[in-house]
Amino acid sequence: MIKAKNVHKFYGNIEVLKGVEVHIKEGEVVSVVGESGAGKSTLLQILGTLDLPTRPQEYKTEITIADESFMEMKDSDLSKFRNRNIGFVFQYHQLLPEFTALENVMLPVKIAGEDEKNYREKAFTLFEDLKITNKIHQKPNQLSGGEAQRVAVARALIMSPKIIYADEPTGNLDSKNAEGLHRLFFDLRDKYNQTFIIVTHNLGLAKVTDRKLTIVDGMIA
Repeated sequence: MIKAKNVHKFYGNIEVLKGVEVHIKEGEVVSVVGESGAGKSTLLQILGTLDLPTRPQEYKTEITIADESFMEMKDSDLSKFRNRNIGFVFQYHQLLPEFTALENVMLPVKIAGEDEKNYREKAFTLFEDLKITNKIHQKPNQLSGGEAQRVAVARALIMSPKIIYADEPTGNLDSKNAEGLHRLFFDLRDKYNQTFIIVTHNLGLAKVTDRKLTIVDGMIA
C-alpha cells in the first residue's frame, strides 16, 4: 500500500529524516514511535502528501501510495489524489465550530465536488459505528473531547480512503476515551479494510498495533 525509500528532509542545515525506508501493507495498523523531534510527524506529513522530501532526485527518493507516485503531481491533481486516497486524524479534532457534526463529516465530500446525497448513508453508518448517532446535529462546542475526536475519525473515513494517517489522535483525550478510540481503529480496519498509520507517544496503543516502527535520530531503528 505504501512504499517509501531514501526519504530525506532538511530544515535549513538540520537533517530531520536521514534516508527513511518504509513498506506498509494494505490493511495494516502501524504505529510510529520515538522521542520528540525524532521526525515522526515530519515523516507522516510527507507520506500524507502534505509536505515533500528534500532533493528527491539527488537522493533517488521513491514514494508510492497504492502503486501511484504523487511527488511530481500538480497542486490540483495532488489535492484530488489526497482527497481520494487519504484521511487525516490529528491530535486536536480541528472541526469547524460553525458546522454541525454531520456537516463537518461531509466537508471532504463538498471539497471533492461530489453529490452529498450519495454519501449521507455512509455518514450515518459511520456515526453508528462510532457510537455517536445522537450527536449528528450538535456543534463542536456541544461535544466532549472524545466525541469530537470520533467525529474527526468519521470525517477522515467518509470518502473511503485507502489510508488513514493519525498524528497523536489520543494525545488530548483521557485514558478511558483514548482506549475506546484505540479499539475503534481496529474495528474500523476490520470492517472497512483501512490501512492506519498512527504517530503516538501512547506505548499501550503502539504495543497492540500490527507493527511498531521506532524512529531514532531521523532513521527507523
